[in-house]
Amino acid sequence: MNGDVNRVADRAVIEVELPGPRATVQDLGRPGFAALGVGLSGAADRSALRLANRLVGNPEAAACIELTLGGLGARFHATALIAVAGAPCPITIDGRPSNAAMNAPFYVPAGALVRIGTPPRQLFSYLAVRGGIDVPPVLGSRSTDTLAGIGPAVLASGTELPIGHETDVLPNVDLAVSRHMHPPTDRFGAVPLRILAGPRTDWFAPDALSLLMSSAYTVTAETDRIGARLDGPELRRARGGELRPEGMVRGALQVPPSGRPILFLADHPVTGGYPVIAVVRAADLDLAGQLRPGGLVRFRLN
Repeated sequence: MNGDVNRVADRAVIEVELPGPRATVQDLGRPGFAALGVGLSGAADRSALRLANRLVGNPEAAACIELTLGGLGARFHATALIAVAGAPCPITIDGRPSNAAMNAPFYVPAGALVRIGTPPRQLFSYLAVRGGIDVPPVLGSRSTDTLAGIGPAVLASGTELPIGHETDVLPNVDLAVSRHMHPPTDRFGAVPLRILAGPRTDWFAPDALSLLMSSAYTVTAETDRIGARLDGPELRRARGGELRPEGMVRGALQVPPSGRPILFLADHPVTGGYPVIAVVRAADLDLAGQLRPGGLVRFRLN
């Protein structure tokens, strides 16, 4: 071990040895600052973050580590109670397969290295530790906003994350049932998302909304916490010109001149200048946040 690791060995710290493709600290976000140009941000899948926190007896809004396609290697310098929820991943402790399961609390001994592998489906997993990740809050949140550059930096090898002390009563739970183990798909393997039409359906050809709902769209590689660019039938405009910038929300399906929609996600911009044909219903936003490049999505009016 190097000197820095020895220095923190007796403190309640998580040391990131391998961050995976893109790991960040997330909580439930920073509401109330859109007028200042700062979006909500927060976990891409809020239900998974809440579940992970409940399993270790944290307040639901406590900060966790959000993993993109797994890949995390984290060393715990003190015994800790942790849980992993969201996209299902294999878990090892000190290189050995663990009896630990997804959606279940388990103890990690001091000095142990926890490795979280790649999920076979979905995108984001959440590691909660009892006491929460205690990095300094910015505007009331510990979330990393990758668009605005606010909050803690994207995790890197050598990042040290202090463990906090704010806890609730431990639940009497051995294993939780989660929809992430069997996410909903239709008979073609597409994730169904319910939408509300508008607010700019008048900017599109009369058949555009029905085309959106009758077609499967592919999630492209241009997908991250900001949004998912979709590939599929072109949604043609009924009118040209430019739309004045207006407020945007998580779940908005904004359609640029290409006619292929962009689905705004957790770190979306607070304003946009392309028309929005529909918005994903709030109850399906966590499913939308778990869309994985190469997967299919279908929309239905509900």
